[in-house]
Amino acid sequence: MKVLVLNCGSSSIKYKLFNMKSDEVLAQGGIEKIGMKGSFLKLTLPDGQKVQLEGEILEHRAGIEYILGVMLSEKYGCIKSLEEIDAVGHRVVHGGEKFNGSVLITQEMIEVMEEQSELAPLHNPPNLKGIYAVQEVMPGTPQVGVFDTAFHQTMPDYAYMYGLPYAMYEKYGIRRYGFHGTSHRYVSKRACEFLGVPYESQRIITCHIGNGGSVAAIKDGKSIDTSMGLTPVEGLIMGTRSGDVDPGVISYIMEKERMSPQGISAFLNKFSGVLGLSGISSDMREIESGVEHGDKRAILAMNTYNYRIKKYVGAYAAALGGVDILVFTGGVGENQSITRRDVCRDMEFMGIELDEKLNSEVRGIEVVLSKPTSKVKVLIIPTDEELTIANDTVMILNG
Repeated sequence: MKVLVLNCGSSSIKYKLFNMKSDEVLAQGGIEKIGMKGSFLKLTLPDGQKVQLEGEILEHRAGIEYILGVMLSEKYGCIKSLEEIDAVGHRVVHGGEKFNGSVLITQEMIEVMEEQSELAPLHNPPNLKGIYAVQEVMPGTPQVGVFDTAFHQTMPDYAYMYGLPYAMYEKYGIRRYGFHGTSHRYVSKRACEFLGVPYESQRIITCHIGNGGSVAAIKDGKSIDTSMGLTPVEGLIMGTRSGDVDPGVISYIMEKERMSPQGISAFLNKFSGVLGLSGISSDMREIESGVEHGDKRAILAMNTYNYRIKKYVGAYAAALGGVDILVFTGGVGENQSITRRDVCRDMEFMGIELDEKLNSEVRGIEVVLSKPTSKVKVLIIPTDEELTIANDTVMILNG
């Protein structure tokens, strides 16, 4: 069985084609700058070579047709007919309370997804564009929706409710939903497989940290809390997102800077976080370089970024009643030793003993970073959201 996984953003499409018999990646790449000048498709060949193809890609349907054309091509292709693609799995950011698991996409499901777009106006509409495009280009091919929020639907009500009038929840569904659920689900399960321990009886904290980031508390295989909320702005300081902010600050800035609701949303989502603190970049590699050169604002951004993660780890250890496994994943979690070190430093009271020498030497591989004496196992587990989406797609199709 071959499954195509699509992750459609507002101006991008990421894709992977899997042979599910072997979990082999047959094709992978992404389109950037859809609807803009200079749009292109970058693909990675089986030997690791990267190829960039320029093209005028005005909308998502054209983008998906372009991807399929490349997969069928003589030079870069891996299939001879679209009929070889048995199903398409889509990443969908927000499922609200309607979806607590992955679903076969029908017209009824599409209508429900469209209703959820109010909760994620920046993310769900482009996710749906990918679904519409596949319906048109590959009619009859089964499609499955895998939701970022679904894994966190096991949170208890006292963890997901805000301290707002209950009518706001009843009228508008305002509550905490959480995101990165596919990643948190994958790495927490994989960590237990790697350690050879039962997933259903572990207290796990997963730190998915990159340009976006969230922490999740997972008890006995279920998410009981996570740092993101109604939107992906809540929680950790991220590349360009503010994370937790006193709500009074928002109204104060709106008044002082005469900002509209759209303006303050862009301010918090695109101009804050590490970028806003450092004035350098949203890329933590550039922040780390600034730290090495003694840049004071880079140091401030790094310290604040790491401290916020540490606070959530401590809070979730309390929520879990202790912790057995701490997992780092995502671009920063897998590759940046300074962040892992700072999060784990002075946490011996909680049972965390990091092997700092090993931590400084490894990146991007499955590995235990804690000392043999550590009560808490600290791991790097590279995430694989696409494989999880592909596996869910097969599971749904098999009933």
